[in-house]
Amino acid sequence: MSQSSTRSAITVVGAGLAGSECAFQLAEMGHEVELIEMRGIRSTPAHKTADFAELVCSNSFGSLTDYSAPGQLKWEAEALGSLILKMAKSAQVPAGMALAVDRELFARSITEVLESHPRIQIRRQVVNSIMDIPRPAVIATGPLTDSSLAQSMREHFDEEFLYFFDAIAPIVDAESIDMKIAYKGDRFEKGDLDYLNCPLTKPQYDTLVEEILNSKKIEPKDFEKDTPYFDGCMPIEEMARRGQQTLRFGPLSPKGLKNGETGERSYAVVQLRQDNKQATAYNMVGFQTKMAYAEQVRIFRTIPGLENAEFLKLGSVHRNLYIQSPKKLSPWLSSRKDPLLFFAGQVSGVEGYFESTCTGLMVAHFLNDTLKGQTPRLPHRASAFGSLLNGITEDNDFFQPTNINFSLFPKVEKLPDDGPAKRKRADFKRARRDYQISLAKSAILNWKTEIQTVYTDPALPTEPVQI
Repeated sequence: MSQSSTRSAITVVGAGLAGSECAFQLAEMGHEVELIEMRGIRSTPAHKTADFAELVCSNSFGSLTDYSAPGQLKWEAEALGSLILKMAKSAQVPAGMALAVDRELFARSITEVLESHPRIQIRRQVVNSIMDIPRPAVIATGPLTDSSLAQSMREHFDEEFLYFFDAIAPIVDAESIDMKIAYKGDRFEKGDLDYLNCPLTKPQYDTLVEEILNSKKIEPKDFEKDTPYFDGCMPIEEMARRGQQTLRFGPLSPKGLKNGETGERSYAVVQLRQDNKQATAYNMVGFQTKMAYAEQVRIFRTIPGLENAEFLKLGSVHRNLYIQSPKKLSPWLSSRKDPLLFFAGQVSGVEGYFESTCTGLMVAHFLNDTLKGQTPRLPHRASAFGSLLNGITEDNDFFQPTNINFSLFPKVEKLPDDGPAKRKRADFKRARRDYQISLAKSAILNWKTEIQTVYTDPALPTEPVQI
């Protein structure tokens, strides 16, 4: 089918986080949606199932705190009726101030909601070219887009299609962790005890760093050698190369942690975060890696408490791809060459599970406006949604994928109640972020009113779907 062909139904290609959110939102607006997913016909190097919205890296969606940029993004998504957020909360597992989920339960619940929706038709199919997709359409194929479709997109965007690497952390069988050594606890004694902590002495830390640096790595293919890593998912060996103390001031930081039984503080700490509802699996926080499998098992078993660790999943590396969005996409994420072809998720230049989800939610509204003959109404710049969108669409010759963070929000030079001229720097920083969040909340509620968000079927499962 040629790219000029259009029809009443909307095609969404890719049932990951962005595609699932986008398809659901469009269907709730009253549109007929055809959701195409290749898994079930063809798998990827990272996925294990054919379920929608399967998480392949961390099981965490990041912070829920009301003072953080990721927390504000979730607040806004909840106000806009995000399916992904609702299902994540129903599949939530303990993770301190972060929103972490049971992967299988989460993906299964998303799949069941979408498969049962009366306005969503599911097709398991490999799409080889964007020319085969009827318009209007949304491409949300994510970091593991099939090679033939990726090549078709590369040609559409005049070769300005870019890549970077993501790395995945190992997952450990909980019963194989030595709890005589590892202990439960959160930083700064919050009282939630959601993490397992493996303490290291200085000699143990130094040895671990040396082993990581000297380990055998999976060598990239020739076409991958110039591909950079995304800083937010840097392999642990790449971090270690930056200096002997880098890991100790990063994922292995002992800051705010002490053994609840002994009261001791360690030189460094390896943390493990619960990965499923049953607490039978834990992932190694910050230990995403491209080390060879045998090396991972050998080296990670030198960590105190993991001497007999059984690994349910070992770390790996996969290549992400993304569009040079500021130059190739419109401010509402459609192709500048093809206004009825939209893009959502990591392919649009965001990084992170929930950032991808939110682009899917936004694109649903942009496409809805477009089909009504309106110029898409963008979320207000002061909101987290608006700041994230601006971050991937504003003119930038050195564009790289981004997570949500306060640097994307409009700059605040002066607070409305800025009293003493010599306010302490730390106090000003916190007050400024509080002010940015208050502006963001007002901005997203105003946008919600403008787009007249109405859900025809608000009754969603409130209890976890049983597997």
